[in-house]
Parts: sequence; structure tokens; C-alpha cells
Amino acid sequence: MNIINRRRFLQVGSLASAAMMMPKFLKALERGELVPPGNKVLVIVQLSGGNDGLNTIIPYRNDIYYKERPALGIRRDKALSLTDELGIHPSLAGLKALYDEGSLAVLNNVGYPNPDRSHFRSMDIWHTASQSSDYWTNGWIGRYLDAQCKGCDKPTQALEIDDTLSLALKGEVSKGLALTDPTRLFGTSNNPFFKDLLRQHAHEEEHANVDYLYKTMGETISSAAYIQQQIKTYQSKEAYPNTELGRNMRTIANLIMSDINTKVYYVSHGSFDTHINQQAQQERLFQQLSDALTVFTGDLKKNNRFEDVVVMTFSEFGRRVSQNASGGTDHGTANNMFLIGGGLKEKGVLNEGPDLLHLKDGDLQYKVDFKSVYATLLGNWLGADDTAILKAKYEHLNFV
Repeated sequence: MNIINRRRFLQVGSLASAAMMMPKFLKALERGELVPPGNKVLVIVQLSGGNDGLNTIIPYRNDIYYKERPALGIRRDKALSLTDELGIHPSLAGLKALYDEGSLAVLNNVGYPNPDRSHFRSMDIWHTASQSSDYWTNGWIGRYLDAQCKGCDKPTQALEIDDTLSLALKGEVSKGLALTDPTRLFGTSNNPFFKDLLRQHAHEEEHANVDYLYKTMGETISSAAYIQQQIKTYQSKEAYPNTELGRNMRTIANLIMSDINTKVYYVSHGSFDTHINQQAQQERLFQQLSDALTVFTGDLKKNNRFEDVVVMTFSEFGRRVSQNASGGTDHGTANNMFLIGGGLKEKGVLNEGPDLLHLKDGDLQYKVDFKSVYATLLGNWLGADDTAILKAKYEHLNFV
């Protein structure tokens, strides 16, 4: 094929591709949408370090709370009222607004049997959805990818906005992809060095471990190109906070509003390990969380995507009921979770607040297994076989 004919062939191919994509794009635009409705997405916000749930959702009518936290307890006139019994931290005003409009649910007393107070071990349990006595090497989202993505043409169904990939997104066969900046990833992946390596591999003898590494490299390069192409569809004009979380939520919003195949986004915020000077640190981190999620949810609403997105927050454990001598709290057990979205079936405070009368070794006792939250999101929201993914049957809740 000569150069002129080749150019004509490429032009025809490009026009044909554009013609095939145009009806879908125009139909979405007619409804004021960049992406057709129904593409369900889960956004997970990890509050790293063990967030103090008692100063997040505040039992401001409970005298025990103030007795155990004479200096650290949030005063009733400072807390933002949710119910007659419970308030929310004053730095979470944006989440209070979502609560008032019916877009936020609070789940109290979440944990698991035989809790572990080690950051690393407890986070592993949350990441893998294992029992505290089991040690698994793959995560619950990774196993979702294993189940849902056999034969998927692009391994971008789960993205973590970070430099490293969490255990939660590592499956036995499939893995999520970690990135902080799609454009930077695209530029790095197009370095001639990587392409030369791939070309050399094509002429080498097969070796399982080496082949796996080259396969991963090839998938990363392909994924980087796909993500870079899709993110051009939408660039938010909203004024996201100039914080790490604000920038990360902007990246997630840009991808959600594009026609990308990603179903799960994962981002971390913290550290909430507040052994000393808790008040100032938690206040600062909560303000960042509130500001970022306020702009993010507003962005989704303006683009008619809020109904199809659920945001879930979690932390590896809560803190002890009593304050310590350093103006902070030490590692505890049960905690609360936030669920945010326009498609929630249940809103508000979903269950009773913390039981401060029946502690175990000075800690709250869990009443909701976090794996029930996972099962609900996997089965009811993402349409997956949650029993197979979690390797056990857990009760479904009713929030979606």
C-alpha cells in the first residue's frame, strides 16, 4: 500500500470510528450527560490510621462520653445535630449538608469478631475481608476483578489514586492499577525504554515469571493510553481544594464523567493515628475531607452522575473510649462508616449509636460486620456474586 492510499485508508477508518461513536455521544448530550445513566460506580475513601469514630459521630447526650473525654469531647453546642442523640463533628459541615438533603447515611458500630489493634494487621483484614484468624494474600476488590473481568480487554476496572497498589485491589489473577496523574502515567509508559523491552521479549524464550512481568508491563502501557484517551472527554471546571485529597477527587471525577470502564475507585486520606494532639489533627483532616467531597458530589450532580455513584468511607479501627494523657486516643475497635450517593435507598443514621455502657476492655463492641457492607455493595450495587468473592455468605443491608 503506497503512502497516499495508506493515508486515505486511515482517514476512512477514523471517520468510520467517529460515526459509530457519534449516536451514543449525541444521545448522552441531549440528556445533558457525558455518560449514559446506569453505569454504577463505587468510590472508596480509606481514612488511614484509625479515625476516632466517637468524635466523628458524637453521642452528645451521653454523660459517659464526656466523663471519659473531659478535655477531648466535642461540646454539644459545637456538634452539628443529626438526631436528638447524635451529632457530627463541626469540621464536617459539608457532610452535614449531604445528610440534610438525604444523600448521606451513617452506619455505627462497624467492626469484626476478635478485633486486632495493629494498624497493619487490621488493615489487612479490612483489605482482604478475611476473618481475624485467617491470612489471605488477595483483596476483596481484587477478587471482584478476578470474577468480573475474565476476558476484559482493558484491565482498568479498578483504579487506585496513589503511588502504590493496596492489597484490597490485588486478586489472584487480576489487579487494579495505581496512578496519581493519568497524563504523567501516559508519558512514563511511552518511554522508549519500555517499548524496547517489550520488543525484545517477543524474541525471547517463554518463562512463566518473566512472561508475567512483561504481560503486566504491556497491560500497563495499554491501560495508560486508554485512560489518557478517556480523561480528555471531561476536565472539571469546579474549584477543587488544593489538597492531596482534593486533587485526587478531581482525577476521579474526571474519569467518572468520561466513558471509561472503571467500576471501583480507591483513595486514601490521613493519617488519623491521633495518639497526641488529636483535636487539631482530626479537625484539619476532616475539613479537607468535607471540602473535597462537597465539590466532588456537586460535580457529580451537575453532570447527572450522582445517582450512579456511591462513596464509602472506612478506617481500620476506631479509638478507645477514654482519652489518653497526651490529648489523644489510643487504638480501639468498632467504628462508624459514611455512605454517600444519590441512589441510596436508606439515608440518615441507619442504626443505634455507640453503646458506652457495655464496653469490652474499654472498647466499643461491634454490632455490624464490615463484610456485610462489602456484600451489599458487591451484590446490590455492582451486581456481582458477593458470596463467591467474599468466600462466605454475609447479610445484605438495605442502604442500596
